[in-house]
This record gives sequence, C-alpha cells and structure tokens, in this order.
Amino acid sequence: MSQHTAAPTEPFDISEKGGPKDGKPQVSDKRLYCQLLVFTGANPLAISKLQDSLQKNSLDSVIYADVNDPKGIGLLVMTENPDTFVSALRKILNAEDFSALKLRPEFTMLGRTYALGFEQDLEDWLLKRSKRIALEPGTPWAVWYPLRRRPEFELLSKEEQRPILMEHGAIGRKYGESGFASDIRLASHGIDQRDNEFVIGLVGKELYPLSRLVQDMRKSQQTAKYIQSLGPFFVGKTLWQSPFKA
Repeated sequence: MSQHTAAPTEPFDISEKGGPKDGKPQVSDKRLYCQLLVFTGANPLAISKLQDSLQKNSLDSVIYADVNDPKGIGLLVMTENPDTFVSALRKILNAEDFSALKLRPEFTMLGRTYALGFEQDLEDWLLKRSKRIALEPGTPWAVWYPLRRRPEFELLSKEEQRPILMEHGAIGRKYGESGFASDIRLASHGIDQRDNEFVIGLVGKELYPLSRLVQDMRKSQQTAKYIQSLGPFFVGKTLWQSPFKA
C-alpha cells in the first residue's frame, strides 16, 4: 500500500526585500510607521506644551500650521513601533493641557514604508529616508494626502503595470532632482479608515512646486486612468520639528 508524503512547504515570507548589496540579498522585517493627526482649536500655549511633550518622549515628529485653518495644526509622528500611537502618543494627547484640541478625523492618515525590491540601501529606505525628508529644516512646506487605485490596476500584469508606474515616477524624480520637492510614499492597506491604499507626503521649500507636482501628476496614465480617489489634502508649514537622528 503506497503512501503519499506531502511535499514540505516553503516558509511564508512577508519581509521587505531590496536589491542585492555586496552580492547578497537585502531583507528586513523593519518598517517605519507614520501617522498624521489634524486638530483645530490650537493656541500658542497648547502648541508650546505639545512640543515639550513630544521632546520629552523623544518622538520623531513635526508640528505643522494648517494653511486652511487659522486655529489648526497637523501632527506627524514617525516610529518603528506602532504601539507608540496607542501608548506614548495617546497619553500625551489625552492630557488636560490638550483638551481644547479637537481632532479632525477626516484628515487622519496612517501608513508604513515599503520596498519595491530594487532599493540600493534597504535599511535607509525603510527607516531613515522618510524621517530625513520630513525633518529637513530647509523644506518647511508639506502636502499630505491619501489615495486609492481603481481595482482594475491590480488586474494588470507586472509588464503592463511597469510603464505606467515608471511614467508616474519619472515626474516625481524630475521635481526631486530639480530641488523642488521630495516625496514620502507609504502603504496603508488595511490600516486606513476609508480603505485608502497609500499615503503621500510632498515636502519642499515653497508651496507652489508641490501644487504644480500634483497638477502634473494628473496627466499621467496612472492618475488619469487608474486612481479612484485622492485626498483630502492637508497643507501645512512647519512650526516645529524634532531633529533628525541619523
């Protein structure tokens, strides 16, 4: 009586993978989580106390003045451990000093860094690049927004997706190489309250190039044909930021 032995299964791997480095594959299970919270009802004293609390807790963070709300602020917090959002940050924001701050949940954004498989320095890409951009003192303007692609895009083959993504990426690289804008790209699958798939942060010295970049992106095939929704857009200018720790 013959017996059939099941073939051993390969370990299920959900790690991030970059391009080869020194002839060896780059693999990491680390990611940076970034959350943007937007509030109204802020006053100078509350902003000062918030800055002190963020510093005391050593949180990598930025406080933005909300361009569209004279009493509004945006708070960006970046951490490798998402527990931070429901522990240290939660404790700070529930303190009596910040009872006047009213959350605007429609602007809440949460995402994580991810790799595409060809990154030259995977650790820098996953853990440092986004913080370096967000915490750069010389680029105080920021535009943050979520997006969701149409389901049809996921049904395209990799060969069909590649030129669409390359066209879109080339526009962003042109702005980056010209010093007009840097972008932070985060995945938000399953962790966004409105089922958005990505969070994008555009950061620069001036506001106009960030607006123009969004305008130019509209002409790409990805945006014109395969983006289901964009926004809402949070537009802010840095009031305070923690120092970047390399």
